[in-house]
Order: sequence, then C-alpha cells, then structure tokens
Amino acid sequence: MNDRSDSSPHEAVTPDALLHTGSGGDVSAEDIVLASGRDVTPENLAWAERKLAAEGPAALDKLLP
Repeated sequence: MNDRSDSSPHEAVTPDALLHTGSGGDVSAEDIVLASGRDVTPENLAWAERKLAAEGPAALDKLLP
C-alpha cells in the first residue's frame, strides 16, 4: 500500500486509456527506440527504421509488455 493514509487506494490508478499504445496511429522510429529502452542515437534510429520497415506498426506492440 502507499504511505499516504488520506488517499483512497484507487486515487493513483492510471486510466486504461493512458496505458495502451494504440499503435493504430503513426509509429515513428523514435517510438521504437524509446520502447526498446535504448538511447536515441543515429545508429539506434537506423535500426528502428529497418525494424519499422520490416514489421510495420506492430513492431511497437512487440516491444511493449
């Protein structure tokens, strides 16, 4: 539980709409890099662009839990 006794247990719950990727929209190479936990560097962006070209927007879904 949390240390704040004045709050209800549901106050800190993140709404579902904010938890889902919704990759039906545009996915960028930077999104892929960040989802993989890597730093945004030219090399990682090139890797992400190749991954995005090969897998499409589903590449983002494959990286996220």
